[in-house]
Amino acid sequence: MQKGPDPAPLLDVRGLAKSFGALRALQDVDFTLRAGEIHALLGENGAGKSTLIKVVTGVFARDAGIVRLDGAEIAPRSAKAALDCGIATVYQEVNLLPNLSVAQNLFLGRQPTRLGVVRQAEMRRRATALLQEFGLHIDVAAPLGNYSVAVQHVTAIARAVDLSARVLILDEPTASLDRHEVEILFRVMRQLALRGIGIVFVSHFLDQVYEISDRITVLRNGRLIGERETASLPRIELIRMMLGRELAETTGERVAAPAHGAGEACVSFEGYGKAGTIAPFDLTLHHGEVVGLAGLLGSGRTETARLVFGAERADSGEVKVEGRAARLHSPRDAVAYGFGYCPEERKTDGIIADLTVRENIVLALQARRGLHRPLSRGEQDEIAKRFIELLDIRPPDPERPIGLLSGGNQQKVLLARWLATSPRLLVLDEPTRGIDVGAHAEIIRLIREFCDKGLALLVISSELDEIVTYSDRVVVLRDRVHVEQLQGDAIDVTNILAAIAADGAARGAAS
Repeated sequence: MQKGPDPAPLLDVRGLAKSFGALRALQDVDFTLRAGEIHALLGENGAGKSTLIKVVTGVFARDAGIVRLDGAEIAPRSAKAALDCGIATVYQEVNLLPNLSVAQNLFLGRQPTRLGVVRQAEMRRRATALLQEFGLHIDVAAPLGNYSVAVQHVTAIARAVDLSARVLILDEPTASLDRHEVEILFRVMRQLALRGIGIVFVSHFLDQVYEISDRITVLRNGRLIGERETASLPRIELIRMMLGRELAETTGERVAAPAHGAGEACVSFEGYGKAGTIAPFDLTLHHGEVVGLAGLLGSGRTETARLVFGAERADSGEVKVEGRAARLHSPRDAVAYGFGYCPEERKTDGIIADLTVRENIVLALQARRGLHRPLSRGEQDEIAKRFIELLDIRPPDPERPIGLLSGGNQQKVLLARWLATSPRLLVLDEPTRGIDVGAHAEIIRLIREFCDKGLALLVISSELDEIVTYSDRVVVLRDRVHVEQLQGDAIDVTNILAAIAADGAARGAAS
């Protein structure tokens, strides 16, 4: 039997382009959404997902392209104008007012009134009836903030649908939900799809994407990579589309030394985790060892790093430092134990742009010593000079504001900041992102040198070739679970990709 033609799209985007100065965020992107379907929009960091959403909904003006809704061209210039057209967006951080009641949030700006007075009882009656359509039976007179994030999401969705939204964009709606809450949200999504509403689902959780979506569109570096039916797209092929790698590639030659598993344990975590953030994991780091964390964006790599450094507080498990029980309730605790952390967003979370190179280098050491033991100017100068020479920071001017340095040299200053504290463990989150080729090679060389000197390193990178090159062990994460550990000859790009793409049926904690 011959297959009939595809139904006309509810939302049809053609040739969309958007630039921010010299940065081309979207380049000739097409996207279609059918009525009654759940369409996953996927891509790694910087792929263009958020820009596409914001251009379609009028938050950003498009440079080129056409957007059609039900065949009619639209050009909203604000999120409200997009909602008036029938396109609503619900973000991970629900844009409602937690101090107001559920009913007030549902009917904000359109409360039923009589003679200028809000009819509270009628508003509560309507709110109760509306939420019951979505399977929620709650006290709508209670503040919205009293309820779970899942209930807040459903409330935001119900409000959008009641405002006649025909296209619903859900941007990372499950990021902070537990499994039961995800099931509540998915039930609502399926119910809306049956009513003919088209849903765009943005998520980093591949298991959820395969569970709920009908089709998948992948963006990479601002370009459309492909659109496929979910049921006919193997996970390994989806990973290739997102990362831009052919599975046949075996780039990234093993040059790391043999694993240091026989050496002394530096730090060990057992059953360590935080509900809603990262599943409990076992992980031991040895002196002189590099452990790489691999996985897609949102897989739990950064969450693991933040937990290890005390930036997130674990609610399960134990940690030992040099074999002794320890506690990591804050970064202050981590620094006291000799941990260092270079975050992914160095410009916002790492450097202090207006301070000099010298001041940025001595920052962690001074914090560790405390205000009662200030470093003298002479000590600061000596420390800055030593690390500028050691790491070849350019220009070699300790009094130059760090904000004027290149990305690679800023990253070196962050490394110097922690090396000045003589750490036992250094956590590096995307240490080579956004730096030029020369600096990239230099950072890789430094990672190897730190390892040779006995420092334990936990390194996160989206560049799988890097992970393969310098890691003694690789822990693979998927959907915020440590699912596999590779070591020795098993460390290669193909095995990492296969672990990332596995269907999640047999998850095991890495140790």
